[in-house]
Amino acid sequence: MEVRDLGDRQRTQELDFRSRPSEPIGTLVSDVSETPVFQAYRGSEPPRFANPAELEYAKVLDWHGIPWQYEPTTFVLARDDEGRVTEAFTPDFYLPEQDLYLEVTVMKQSLVTRKNRKLRKLRELYPDV
Repeated sequence: MEVRDLGDRQRTQELDFRSRPSEPIGTLVSDVSETPVFQAYRGSEPPRFANPAELEYAKVLDWHGIPWQYEPTTFVLARDDEGRVTEAFTPDFYLPEQDLYLEVTVMKQSLVTRKNRKLRKLRELYPDV
């Protein structure tokens, strides 16, 4: 983050700050979003979450010291006649110590319905997952 000095205007305000309402003393040039440093994350690349709910879930896992990975596995659900993947499902989290996949879903009905359909197909094609 960089803050530019407004020079004499700022110094004048400092001398007379009690008699006047506050005014801006600098201009924000850029903002760098804070990226949490995860202790229990076991992936090789920093995670890029799809939504704030996934970030919060990652923070909870990390706070409890539960080792986790973000989207490490994609399950193929359908292929076309030439063998190209036409449908797949990538769970949000994998907990290696529990051998457990987790999916975080926001309550947007169109997403919930589509994910439920994919989960049914996943259970059918990969019954051990």
